[in-house]
Amino acid sequence: MHARFCVSLLVLVSAPIAAHDGAVRSPLKQSIPVAFDVVESRVQVDGGELVFTQALSGRAGREHPRSIGKLGGSLVYSYVWPTSLDSSAVGFEKEQGILALAATIHPDFDDTPLFDESRDGNKDNDGGTWHSHWVVLVKDEECGKDGMKVRDIPKDTKPKLPATWPGLPILIDSPGYGPRFEAKSVTIRVPLKDLGMPADFRYDGVTSSLQVNANVHAPLLCINRVFDVASGDLSLPGKLVR
Repeated sequence: MHARFCVSLLVLVSAPIAAHDGAVRSPLKQSIPVAFDVVESRVQVDGGELVFTQALSGRAGREHPRSIGKLGGSLVYSYVWPTSLDSSAVGFEKEQGILALAATIHPDFDDTPLFDESRDGNKDNDGGTWHSHWVVLVKDEECGKDGMKVRDIPKDTKPKLPATWPGLPILIDSPGYGPRFEAKSVTIRVPLKDLGMPADFRYDGVTSSLQVNANVHAPLLCINRVFDVASGDLSLPGKLVR
């Protein structure tokens, strides 16, 4: 599987803007599909919720992966907020990698067994509907030079996992937060009570494609294309706005 998480390959027309209100702002980039061209990434507190928002230069969520009819080799499209939160904040073991919130879509498999996102009475056919995950990202050269993946769970191990872990052998959680798409933005609202919330944290904004290993074994889910990184270098410059 040829995957690469190398922001040096991104063609950035100028440096991102660190906004005084904590958001990360990024210039328009002609080389990136407009649905994945991040112009702003923001996280703020609204009452008892954390509100994660990405603004895009085009209509958010309009691009969907093409179905190939099987799990192995299938694609995932994602809007991602990498954070400085420890992985234990959502129920994984401590210090497992980069904890990120993501809105994803992948028509060839369902990984939210507790929820019926399409509202058709079947909880097992919703991969083709945008939904949310917490994932833990780590580097792995098997995903390509400078590559990254969702962290695999080694065989015959029993790590600490969130109650809504969907059963895949990777560090992924399916909390059931429904992403909301409005024209050129995507938003996920996370109840503060669901997080072991620190006083502060940093974040970024990423749009990417991931691919399931063709042989469906570790590394199971590699990032195979980065469309955009709001900061340009994954430096997590965003500050939480309260």
